[in-house]
Amino acid sequence: MKTTDTAIILAGGKSTRMGFDKQLLRFGEQPLIVMQIEMLKRIFQEIIIVTNTPEQYRHQSCIVIEDEKKNFGPLGGIHAGLKASSNQYSYVIACDMPHIHIEYIQYMKTLIHTAEKDLEAVVTMLGEWLEPFNGFYGKYLIPKIEEKIQQKEHRIFNLLNGAEVLYIPEAIARRFSPKWEMFMNLNTAEDVKRYAAATEGDRPEWSVQKKLS
Repeated sequence: MKTTDTAIILAGGKSTRMGFDKQLLRFGEQPLIVMQIEMLKRIFQEIIIVTNTPEQYRHQSCIVIEDEKKNFGPLGGIHAGLKASSNQYSYVIACDMPHIHIEYIQYMKTLIHTAEKDLEAVVTMLGEWLEPFNGFYGKYLIPKIEEKIQQKEHRIFNLLNGAEVLYIPEAIARRFSPKWEMFMNLNTAEDVKRYAAATEGDRPEWSVQKKLS
């Protein structure tokens, strides 16, 4: 049986371009990552947070874990999340992505459940560019990730190259998100300012807290 009821939030990045830990980004009184958790709980029974600072999430009703394989970036986070997941497939998003598109997530779930063969991932393409997050990854990838880590390989693209992946074309994804918001991530303080300005009236003023809890 194909199960898809886990969401993994990757919150272990170094945030070097942002200048502060992205996990601490707030809009009004609420951290962005908490907003993500609340949204994802609508359609997922299990939420896993992969972070280097697990103590910050002691008040959240989520599974909180650290990378098993350190210093491998998102690939290490996906590996840890998939190993902890109770489901065959897990949805993966980064903690700096403010737009969660429930309808698109449900669409990807449907693709997994109706596929004639067992997929290893469902991800979206922007032209020839891979959008690694806002996608699904399967437990089948765990040994392949471990092989890549053994080879000192960090890139998700190289992991998926040769795997059983369903690539969703840009044209289909834009039916759900014409301006590509659901793949937006906030890498710098300027990105945050632009996002806050574009959503003025919908989002309260952004700030950075010293800690989440």
